[in-house]
Amino acid sequence: MADHVDHVLAQWAETRPDLDVSPMGVFGRLSRLNRLVDGELGRTFAKHDLDRASFDVLATLRRGGGRLTPAELMRSSMITSGAVTQRLDRLETRGLVTRTPSDADGRGVYVDLTEEGRGVIDRALPDHVDTEHRLLAGLTGRQRHDLARVLRDLLESLGDGVV
Repeated sequence: MADHVDHVLAQWAETRPDLDVSPMGVFGRLSRLNRLVDGELGRTFAKHDLDRASFDVLATLRRGGGRLTPAELMRSSMITSGAVTQRLDRLETRGLVTRTPSDADGRGVYVDLTEEGRGVIDRALPDHVDTEHRLLAGLTGRQRHDLARVLRDLLESLGDGVV
């Protein structure tokens, strides 16, 4: 059985047999997989009037006890620092989070998950997990475990360790 990436690799092998293009097999598949997964997850998030970044902020707050600073949110989530403020503005406008000044530091703020925000993430999370299970249905439990381990090893080798 062959996929699109196998076709690309075969073309390169014929065109440039002097190059070891085997990394393209990994990164090409990761790229294609990312596009497919993003589309599926995006549809799931949209059912709850969310996007990936909004889901991530709400999920990070939920698993973090409901209250974090913007810096803690950035370190614990999968969005960039520039996106945190923009995302918080949108979520606050929707009534899903609130920002309150820190008593200890007049410049600092805490981001709190509202009851409505908690309800949204509690409804979206099971759908999200179901989507992920569906996307991984073609793999055995052992394959899932091995894939997660190999990806963790690669991420750690590239400096992406615990925050």
